[in-house]
Amino acid sequence: MRLSFELTEAQQGQLNAIAQQRGQTLAQMALAWVLRHETMTSVLIGASKISQIEDAVGMLNKVEFSGEELQEIENILK
Repeated sequence: MRLSFELTEAQQGQLNAIAQQRGQTLAQMALAWVLRHETMTSVLIGASKISQIEDAVGMLNKVEFSGEELQEIENILK
C-alpha cells in the first residue's frame, strides 16, 4: 500500500477541491483518508501549535468517504 506521495500543484488543487466539497481542509481529508485503511491504527501529526491540533482533530467530524470520492482521489493519485 503506497501512502507516501509527492503531489503536483494541479493534484493538490484537485484534492483541495474534494476536501472543500467535504467541508474539510486538505490536511483533515488526508488524515481521514490514511485512517480509513484497516492496517492504520494511528497517524502522527507534526503540530507545534494548539490550532494545528484542533484542525487535525476536526477530521473526526467526517471520516467516511463515498465510493465516488475514493475513486476520484485514487484517480488523482495515479
